[in-house]
Amino acid sequence: METLSTPARAYRATVASRRECAPGVVLLSLDAPELGRVTQPGQFVMVTPPGGERAAVALGVYDADAAGISLLFFVTGSRTSDIAKARAGEELALIGPLGNGFDLSGDPRDVGIVAGGVGIASVLLPAVALRRAGARVRLYYGARSSHHLVEADRFRDEGCELAIATDDGSAGARGRVTDLLCEDLPALLLACGPSPMLRAVGALANARGVRAQLSLEETFACGVGGCWGCVVPLARDSAQAPDFPPASAGGSDVVNARVCREGPVFWAHELRW
Repeated sequence: METLSTPARAYRATVASRRECAPGVVLLSLDAPELGRVTQPGQFVMVTPPGGERAAVALGVYDADAAGISLLFFVTGSRTSDIAKARAGEELALIGPLGNGFDLSGDPRDVGIVAGGVGIASVLLPAVALRRAGARVRLYYGARSSHHLVEADRFRDEGCELAIATDDGSAGARGRVTDLLCEDLPALLLACGPSPMLRAVGALANARGVRAQLSLEETFACGVGGCWGCVVPLARDSAQAPDFPPASAGGSDVVNARVCREGPVFWAHELRW
């Protein structure tokens, strides 16, 4: 996929609403119309916790429109805990949109979206865009238990077909979400979730000759590609391969790509992990 020219900049966005979707899972809607208009499916923002005393944290953009953006996230530490406490009317400092998202060109007609846990936060926008373009969208949604399944109804309302798996069998099938991928694979797979799940999706897609785009989960230090702390091996001939460091004669056909800058979404067949 071609890398995007990201119109990223700093914003101060007002919290329009806050909802706790499940224990430890928060949905914040932010009044940021300029940001909402330029955000593409699969991009993220770096959000500074209130007070400015903690480092910014990367959060995937859940929804975006002319009114602003929404962030759906799991509270996993002190930084996300501070952000989760924000209430309507308070301001958050953020930078975005960042990264390269999902490539929805080519008018795909049959798409499978695989989401594991917090990965659900990055796949609503592509699902909505595909459904509004008339595509069939199947969401394969996995979580630890029924308590960790959030926003499933939103995807149903958009016309997505749902297949659910939970580790404990409390909802849907018992087991891994990748077990739901049967012989009748869609022509294109999009996936976001834990690395083991993404590796399994990529391996299955490559074995079956199906094109797949994987949104990698990573802890970002800067989020803008300056520190090179979030690299992943990528085929040098990929359109997303960075120009730096320059290729050397007789060098490797694998380069290090930054998940925050060249990604977070990569074609599975181009990853060399």
